[in-house]
Amino acid sequence: MGYDLLIKNGLVILESGEVKTDVAVKDGLIAAIGNDLGEADKVIDATGLVVSPGMVDAHVHITDPGGGYRDQWEGYITGTASCAKGGVTSFMEMPLNQVPATVDGESLEIKYTAGKGKLKSDVGSFGGLVPFNLKGGIQELNDGGVAAYKCFMATCGDRSIDGDFMNVDDYSLYEGMKQVAKTGKVLAIHAENAAITDKLGELAYKNGETTLKAYVASRPVFTEVEPIRRAIVLAKETGCRIHICHIACPEGVEEVTKARAAGVDVTCETCTHYLYFDTDELDAIGPVVKCSPPIRDKENQNGMWKKVLSGEIDFVTSDHSPCTPDLKDKENAFEAWGGISGVQNNVDVLFDEGVQKRGMSLTQFADIIATNPADRYNLDQKGRISIGKDADFVLIKPNAPYTLKAEDLEYRNKISPYIGREIGAQVVQTVLRGHVIYSKDTGVSNEFVGDFIKK
Repeated sequence: MGYDLLIKNGLVILESGEVKTDVAVKDGLIAAIGNDLGEADKVIDATGLVVSPGMVDAHVHITDPGGGYRDQWEGYITGTASCAKGGVTSFMEMPLNQVPATVDGESLEIKYTAGKGKLKSDVGSFGGLVPFNLKGGIQELNDGGVAAYKCFMATCGDRSIDGDFMNVDDYSLYEGMKQVAKTGKVLAIHAENAAITDKLGELAYKNGETTLKAYVASRPVFTEVEPIRRAIVLAKETGCRIHICHIACPEGVEEVTKARAAGVDVTCETCTHYLYFDTDELDAIGPVVKCSPPIRDKENQNGMWKKVLSGEIDFVTSDHSPCTPDLKDKENAFEAWGGISGVQNNVDVLFDEGVQKRGMSLTQFADIIATNPADRYNLDQKGRISIGKDADFVLIKPNAPYTLKAEDLEYRNKISPYIGREIGAQVVQTVLRGHVIYSKDTGVSNEFVGDFIKK
């Protein structure tokens, strides 16, 4: 049998562990794993490289369409090109910040249309849970093929924009959970206490605070922990499967671990930036590193790494949430947009910080970037190097430090807190369903071979 693609001589991360072997691809699927597999139309020599499942980034914001309000934010073309260069072969797209937000059947179709012919990686979709879509919107989104749902317990959205996203109150969260439970899909939750964080931020601003350090202080740890507990109580009551997004503190992870032990169907993620930056360096970097929940102190970061390595955190995401530079370029940190551009630097940073610096096993690395998110959101063809799965790979060169420059970024707006940082590993090639979508030698492919994954 002749194959379309053969990846030879790499250290391949299989579910059973890493092994030096070859992987053959036919018709976009993994067809064989082993030695002496025969001939192929294209051969990639992966000598000295780690061959990992392509990353499934379970938390990415693409702002397409922008609705006339956010047209210069990240679109599908630049967003998926960044994914390709960063080793992200598929991602879960959040139902905001596009306009209109993805909250019913019509807005889901608008999103699909906006991405048609513009995808370099595969895209699964979150449908939004908001107070104004409880009369039919949840079911319409399910019928339209969303893989999961997303809501905010923290304040979000711009009320001056018709169709923008909106956070839930306790009743709409409870009622929405009942409806999501009927679909059998997962509700992902941004868990911060809106009333307390809004008021603390307002008081700090009125008191003349301007720094990122003060912004972090206005969103203390308990304002994450309390809504996580509340969400877990409601999940127990409604039978809704839940996932806590971007946890930034070990105490929040502990709530999830306890609930899981008690039989609640709950998982959680953290983000690359919480494992990399700490509060003391934020003001030197500037508002480009502002996000919520905020980046906490070094002791907190060390605690988060312990939770990752112990397996209590199911996966790591980018929470790629870019905007235009003017929204970041503020003297007062409280006035700056909260969101980090990071989808291009998940794989290399996590490999360096986790595998190379902290001794994470390669199988755990593959689990947290690919297998676990694919399993949680039922992306059945994704997340593992195994026969019959989509031929999605990222080839990583270990111990290959480079310094990230702005011109290296594929983002529409080339801003990122990782610029100027030395990263100790490199993405060398990215393969989506057998197509090379990025090569270090030739750059990002001009082809748009990505698809929407509809469930």
